[in-house]
Amino acid sequence: MLAQIIDGKAVAKMLREEIRLRLKKMQQNGLVPGLAVVLVGTDSASQIYVNNKAKACQECGIKSQVIRLPSSTTEEELVQLIERLNKSTNIHGILVQLPLPHQIREKVIIETIDPLKDVDGFHPINVGKLLAGNPYLIPCTPYGCLKLIEKMMPDIRGKKAVVVGRSNIVGKPMAALLLKENATVTVCHSYTQNLAEITRTADILVVAIGKPCFITGEMIKPGAIVLDVGMNRLPSGKLAGDVDFLTASERAGWITPVPGGVGPMTITMLLENTLEAAYEQKNLLRK
Repeated sequence: MLAQIIDGKAVAKMLREEIRLRLKKMQQNGLVPGLAVVLVGTDSASQIYVNNKAKACQECGIKSQVIRLPSSTTEEELVQLIERLNKSTNIHGILVQLPLPHQIREKVIIETIDPLKDVDGFHPINVGKLLAGNPYLIPCTPYGCLKLIEKMMPDIRGKKAVVVGRSNIVGKPMAALLLKENATVTVCHSYTQNLAEITRTADILVVAIGKPCFITGEMIKPGAIVLDVGMNRLPSGKLAGDVDFLTASERAGWITPVPGGVGPMTITMLLENTLEAAYEQKNLLRK
């Protein structure tokens, strides 16, 4: 029996419609959320991501501002720009597209963004809130993964979850979100021994390691929910995830395709975070 496909596009469309309706009410009350997206350099993949984010904002009603800077931009210049955006009352969310040119330290830039406007959820304060079980702005990709899991399995209390990958962007926050929902969580990485034995115990398997088709069907528990966060370009030009879709779909109960699975959810949760940031900042102004 083949796994059911988790249609990230369909779930994202439904959530964006909810966001659009909430935005309409916000606008009627005089609040128009604003998102500033900063792109440094001419990386082609980054340009596509930024354009997609701007398009999604426009469709939902968020006022987006794309700021394009040359690859020669210095760290100090970028810091000064972010500080101006931090002070702007029309900008509620700030996103600096990664990766950055070599002369700019990502850590410095992430920590310069006001935590209240950190819609990527990468600032140490927001990371700390997530780990403490009281999240404010959550990293968009794991946030989107959790939404997909909830559609398939509304109650994951006590379920065994395995996260393959421990990056600050996906793996670690994903584990924290699953823990908050009372799943029993194991995080695997490049030093993990007997990986297949661990992944075969998972009711929920989230894979984000950047290795095409690395997780095969024999490594999956029958009936499991499998979320593939990978996006790899094969020599043939085709896109592939970190999970071998053909063999995995013969064992899993539910599985995300690549593309069309987790990807559409990432931008959707960026919109959600921008709304959350706008609400919070408006409430602070009232106090």
